[in-house]
Amino acid sequence: MFSSTRMNGNPCSLLYGPLEELQELAFIERPIRRSLKTAEEIDQLTVDEDLNDIERAVYLLSVGQEVQRVSVISNLPSLVRQNPAETFRRVVPKVRVTCPVCLTQDVLNGAGAEIQLAAAASFLTILQDDIILIHTHTFSILKTVLLHLNHRDTVVSNAWLETLLSAINALPKETIKQEVLNPLLYQSQLSHSLLGRLATCRILGKVACKLDTHLVKKELLPLARSLCQDVELEVRACMCRQLESFARATGVEHTRNELLPELVELARDEEISVRLAAFDTIINLMEMIDGDDRLHVVVPMVMSVCEVSSQADEAVVASLSFQFGKVCSGLAGSLLDEEKGRLLQRFKVLCVAGLQIEGNQADFNEAMLIRCNCCYNLPAMMVFADPAHFLSELYPSFSSLCCDPQVSVRRSAAASFHQVVKLLSSNVHLVHKELLALLQDEALEVLDALMNHLEETLEAVLSRAENLVLDNKFPELLSALLQAELKVGGSLRWRLHEKLLQHYSCLARLLPGEVLVQHFSPRIFTILTTNKVLPVQREAARTFCTFLRYNRNHEQRQEMMERLIQELAQGRSYWNRLRFLDVCEMASEIFSRKYFNKYFLITALELVQDPVANVRYKLCQLLPRLRSSLRLPADKQLLQQLNFCVQKILGREKDKDVVATIRKTVLELDKMDLAEPFNKRQERDLLDQKKEKEENLLLEMEQLERQQTEGKLNSEKHMERKRRDSKTSLLAVKSMSVSSSGATLSSSGKEMRKAKLSRSRSLSSQPTKSKPTNADRPVKVKDFSSMSGPGRSPMSMTKDEPLRTAHFSTTTQSTSSMPVLIRSNTTSLLERTSILDHGASSLDHRDHRTTTLDHRICKMEHRNNMKEQITGTMDQRDLRTATIDKRDQRTSTLDQRDHRTSTLDQHSKTRERGCAIKDNQSRKLSINRKSNSFSVQSGRD
Repeated sequence: MFSSTRMNGNPCSLLYGPLEELQELAFIERPIRRSLKTAEEIDQLTVDEDLNDIERAVYLLSVGQEVQRVSVISNLPSLVRQNPAETFRRVVPKVRVTCPVCLTQDVLNGAGAEIQLAAAASFLTILQDDIILIHTHTFSILKTVLLHLNHRDTVVSNAWLETLLSAINALPKETIKQEVLNPLLYQSQLSHSLLGRLATCRILGKVACKLDTHLVKKELLPLARSLCQDVELEVRACMCRQLESFARATGVEHTRNELLPELVELARDEEISVRLAAFDTIINLMEMIDGDDRLHVVVPMVMSVCEVSSQADEAVVASLSFQFGKVCSGLAGSLLDEEKGRLLQRFKVLCVAGLQIEGNQADFNEAMLIRCNCCYNLPAMMVFADPAHFLSELYPSFSSLCCDPQVSVRRSAAASFHQVVKLLSSNVHLVHKELLALLQDEALEVLDALMNHLEETLEAVLSRAENLVLDNKFPELLSALLQAELKVGGSLRWRLHEKLLQHYSCLARLLPGEVLVQHFSPRIFTILTTNKVLPVQREAARTFCTFLRYNRNHEQRQEMMERLIQELAQGRSYWNRLRFLDVCEMASEIFSRKYFNKYFLITALELVQDPVANVRYKLCQLLPRLRSSLRLPADKQLLQQLNFCVQKILGREKDKDVVATIRKTVLELDKMDLAEPFNKRQERDLLDQKKEKEENLLLEMEQLERQQTEGKLNSEKHMERKRRDSKTSLLAVKSMSVSSSGATLSSSGKEMRKAKLSRSRSLSSQPTKSKPTNADRPVKVKDFSSMSGPGRSPMSMTKDEPLRTAHFSTTTQSTSSMPVLIRSNTTSLLERTSILDHGASSLDHRDHRTTTLDHRICKMEHRNNMKEQITGTMDQRDLRTATIDKRDQRTSTLDQRDHRTSTLDQHSKTRERGCAIKDNQSRKLSINRKSNSFSVQSGRD
């Protein structure tokens, strides 16, 4: 039932599969060749070890294989550095023989071209590095270069041409005339090859800047004109681009009369590449063209190119987009408003080129290049359109470029972002969204381009607001910066991470210390302790030390230092202790010697007892740097501790690497003071003094901020006290006014009662004498009023009591002849009147005492106010900030006004009281006078 093949099959095929598969695996059993060269080949490559470098080079160039000759020619610059005379006498002639001009086709495709390229690169290195004096070995180099300039291989020919162009910069004028210019007359003929004529164009452009103006006009310019009319478009385009060198060599006048017409004619060439070359050359010579030529020649050409470029080849549009900023800047003073609007509109179209239309890959690449050029020219276009009109004119285009779908365009936008924010100045908030978008971009290339000028960008963005913490956009920016660091830290691009940390150190000058301690310092410390890439760790250490140096809060600095010591210097992992030594190395560069010796040196020296040899090895390497931070005699004690540390390592160390390092370090420490030049040491001292001054200034700023905070609290307390005192004084004034009004009412009531009593007394009395004597006359009101002036005190008003008593006694004596009943009634009435008068006088006296006490209380309050004002003045002297001084001055001025107002109120109240008392006294006197006159008249009657 089964087939015969399966019944009689091979056991191997049943176990391992078909035979063909086994044959495919048979190559595994083939013998492996242990070496790439046989014994004979190794014998041919072996060179006698007794030969020096020059002899070995000559031997290998003569009989060696091609790979050996290439190695000798590539090593030619080092031979020239060691022994230039012997090299040019023996080795360089062998190189000329090794590089023959007539090579077969097989050699061109093989090692011959490799030798040519190696020789051209070696001679170019010798010329660029100024290894030799070119005047001494002119013939040796030029002869070799000119001999191989017309090589049939384009790559080799271009390599020797670059060497010749580099040699022209170092050659003397006479050598250029004899060795270089004379062959050009033959090479410029039409019968010569295309490569020869192209080389002639480039050599003419290079030589024109070296020779005299007269020679350029007489001999080189006719040759350049003939090449501009060459039949080959490559030659015309190449020579057109070299006319810029001729223009700068001949001057403005000759450029206007001779070269500008030639360029205008080339701008009308039938080939696009020639027109582009002429257009670029004219734009590059814009500063050498006067206003009339710009208006009549350049402006029409630019406008025509802008109009035609929409239908022309993409290369024209790409060239226009690259030169657009320079064109608009150069023609800004010669354009009308309509023409400016057309150029701006054309630039807006270029910014979105290729986004709406789908095409092939070539068109896609050209459109992407155009948008990249627009990013490059955007700052110049902002100046052209005025930054004040950025929002209405260029913001949509800028936002589109920052959010472009292609990474290269966004990278170009990020590269020019710092120039945009500088031009926007106070309106930088307009591009806040674009900055966040670039910081949060998925492509790390965009972030890399933004990091190159991140410090300038953040300075422009963060310096626009007085209080950044209260800004709504500020937390978004902090979050974007932290997210960017996390994204880069999670990638494998550690160089970008190192660059980012390097530029993040600028945040120490731009952000408050609280923000750094809360958001950035913990992240930097985490990178310092967990990242495994050494350059990233060192940059994190530098950034952390920068944050520590510019922090103006003493408590925060102390907390950061304690964390460094506890988690790094005293950490359980030797890795963290090694990182602390890295921090010490960075701190010695950032801080002054005084600060470093105070906070870092002792802790670093304590690591001499570390149980891990790697830590002690690192400390031994760091000892010379620690020694350089000490200056005698101020740091004598620290120097003794450092010497004790060295002796301890020398006496107890068992690790051989640490012992070798400490011995080398001891020799370096012994030579340090003697080997260091005086000028270098002086420069270091000056730099250290500058750092120390900056640190002292930061401490003064910290104290000033603390005093400002305390002054604000004191001023708030002082203002609260003033408010309470003003309320108390108002209540006192109200109570005093109420009491004075009550006293006035009581005194007026007493006067009314006295008037009634005097009237009753006058009606009931009977006179005994017809005419009173002078002694019996009452005191006149005029005489009394003359005694009491307006400035007399209320106590003087009580002196009328004896007068009243005398008056009443006189009246009593005059009525002694009256009947007993009437006399007794009159006497009782008089006694009652005297008692009432005495009570009234006592009440008046009490009222006077009350007013006196109130007046004294007012004076005491005034004195307290004056003391508080003096205390406020003393507080004002202690404050140093101008803003607080102004506020305190305003406060003191308001207090003085309040005090003057209260003083005026007191004076007005005192005057009102005096006037009221005077009115009362005048009323009393008038009533008494009337009663006396009535009584006298009744006595007469």
